[in-house]
Amino acid sequence: MRETGPARRVPPREAPGTARPLPTSKPCRALRFREPPASPAPATLHLRNCTCATALAQSARTHGSAAVAQAHWCTGLCRERRRLPAAMAAPAPGLISVFSSPQELGASLAQLVAQRAASCLEGDRGRFALGLSGGSLVSMLARDLPAAAAPAGPASFARWTLGFCDERLVPFDHAESTYGLYRTQLLSKLPIPDSQVLTINPALPVEDAAEDYARKLRQALQGDAVPVFDLLILGVGPDGHTCSLFPDHPLLQEREKIVAPISDSPKPPPQRVTLTLPVLNAARSIIFVATGEGKAAVLKRILEDKEGTLPAALVQPRTGALCWFLDEAAARLLSVPFEKHSTL
Repeated sequence: MRETGPARRVPPREAPGTARPLPTSKPCRALRFREPPASPAPATLHLRNCTCATALAQSARTHGSAAVAQAHWCTGLCRERRRLPAAMAAPAPGLISVFSSPQELGASLAQLVAQRAASCLEGDRGRFALGLSGGSLVSMLARDLPAAAAPAGPASFARWTLGFCDERLVPFDHAESTYGLYRTQLLSKLPIPDSQVLTINPALPVEDAAEDYARKLRQALQGDAVPVFDLLILGVGPDGHTCSLFPDHPLLQEREKIVAPISDSPKPPPQRVTLTLPVLNAARSIIFVATGEGKAAVLKRILEDKEGTLPAALVQPRTGALCWFLDEAAARLLSVPFEKHSTL
C-alpha cells in the first residue's frame, strides 16, 4: 500500500468581493509626492523614475486610481527594476519633467531612448526609428546612450533607423554638420549599420538635397503617407525655433513637403534642410530637451503663457505623446505644475 504524507492544508475560499491585501514589501524609495502648486490644481503623484509596481499598487490604495493615473512616465532608473505593465510605459501627454542638472537629465534621456527602442523592437513592426537634433544633445547622448542601450546586444542595432531632424548644408567634416558630430561622438560607439543612418547629400544644391533626403525617409519608413518616427528628440532655441523652423518663417505653413530646404536661415549657416511640421506631428513620441538659463524665458512663453505661434509650440503630435525634459535652470521661470526628478 502506498504511503501518504500529511494532508495538505487548503486555504478557505474567499467570499465574493473580498479584497486581497497587497503584498508586503519594502516601500520603493523612489515614491515621492510634489507639493501642490499655488494654483487650485491638485497635487500630482510623483514616481521619481520608478519601475516599482508595488509602489503603484500602494499608491492606488492610499490615494486612489485618479492620482495614480497622473504618475510620471517611468524611465527605468529606480533601484527596483521590476517592469511596469506595457500600458503604463507611455508618457502622459504634455508632461514636464525637471532634473537637477543636465547630467541627470542626460542619464534619464538615454534610459528613455533605450526603453523605447526595446519596446519597438518587441512590437509588431520590429524596428525602431529615431530622429535626432543637434546642439548640446550630441554630447549628452554620446555620454549616456551607449551604456543605456548596451544590454539589448549589438544585434539589436541592425533594426534601428536613425535620421536627423534638420541638417546644415555643409560637408560632414565641417564643425556645423550635425551628422558629422554624431558620427564622431556617438555612432562610433553604437553599431548601427551605415545603411540605417539617413543623411543628406551635402554635395547637392539645397533644394535637391531636401528632395533626396525626403526620398530616403519614405523608403526607410514605409507604410504611412507621412513617414512616422517612433521617437523624435527636439531642441528649442531662445527664439522658440525647433529643427530649422524659425518664427514667422513661411516654412511654418508648409503642409505638402515632408522635408523642406531653407536658404535664408536667421541662424548661420543659411542653407539647411529640415523636417516639416507634418512629419514632426506624425511622430509616435516627441521629447523636447532644454537646458540652461538662456532657455527659461522662451519656455515660459511656450509652456505657461501658451504662445501658440512659436515653432516649438506648433509641435503637437496628432496621436503621439509629447514630453519636455528640462534642467532646473531652464525651468526656473515656470510656475505651472511639473515633475521634479532626481536619479540619485
